[in-house]
Amino acid sequence: MERKKGKSVYRTIRDYVIITIAMLIGVIGVNVFLVPNQITTGGIVGIASIVYWGTGIPVQNTYFLLNALLLIAALAVLGWRFCAKTIYAVVVFTVASTLFQHIFGMNIHALSDQKFMACIVGGVFMGTSVGLGLSAGGSTGGSDIIAAIVHKYRDVSLGRIILLCDMTIITSSYVVLRSWEKVLYGYVLLFIVSFCVDYVINSLRQSVQFLIISDKYQEIGEAINKIADRGCSTLNGNGFYSKKDIKVIFCIAKRSESSLIFDLIDEIDPDAFVAQSAVTGVYGQGFDRVKVRKKISLEEINKQIGESAKQS
Repeated sequence: MERKKGKSVYRTIRDYVIITIAMLIGVIGVNVFLVPNQITTGGIVGIASIVYWGTGIPVQNTYFLLNALLLIAALAVLGWRFCAKTIYAVVVFTVASTLFQHIFGMNIHALSDQKFMACIVGGVFMGTSVGLGLSAGGSTGGSDIIAAIVHKYRDVSLGRIILLCDMTIITSSYVVLRSWEKVLYGYVLLFIVSFCVDYVINSLRQSVQFLIISDKYQEIGEAINKIADRGCSTLNGNGFYSKKDIKVIFCIAKRSESSLIFDLIDEIDPDAFVAQSAVTGVYGQGFDRVKVRKKISLEEINKQIGESAKQS
């Protein structure tokens, strides 16, 4: 029990550290590459940027106010755990943006003569920021919250949801900027951000599958259970050439844990036969939760099985 509690505390601290780093990355992207070059992004940041260009109200002020209203509406759907992290992310982004502008002012105008490069670099910064935030259970607010709500019930790409939500915001920037060229830069930025969001999240969720054959399968299995903290199963097999009965350890783990598992195997049995392969999706305890478009009840499943049996 104490071990689980300690692990839970560690994960919580890790999530908040990741969110902090993500927001700082986002602050650099917005204040150095996007706003100075009048490149519109999506979400609340995009709306806040348009308001800034039109009225001069600081981006972080509008950003904080609109997110506060949206978070109140999201509490009932996403719960306090998600909203607590999102509130923290919004506060960090707001405070960091204020401090950044207080220290450096609005004079930093990176890549002012290379707007397309500024669009690409800014998009990578923003996409990484959003992806890291969502992977830690938080959000930068705005369309990310809408994406998280939809993703909670539907297995739809987070980047795709954000893309659809932000198209209108970027198009509306023409009212202030009066330049379709800058609107097009916004579209390019949106595709870069959505790509980076999916790339960051999918890379963090990558899993691998191990098939391990060793005479010391018992020791290896216990080490994976207790040290790597991953479950594994033992399969019965037979060597075709040797005609000997063998035990095969089957294990699925996060990609980031594969190095530790290899070290454990090498320490216990350097001669073990190990096959590792990438896994497209892993669902269940310790991994992702299964998301379906339409839930089917057990009664419906039994009914369909019965009808199929009658037809055959």
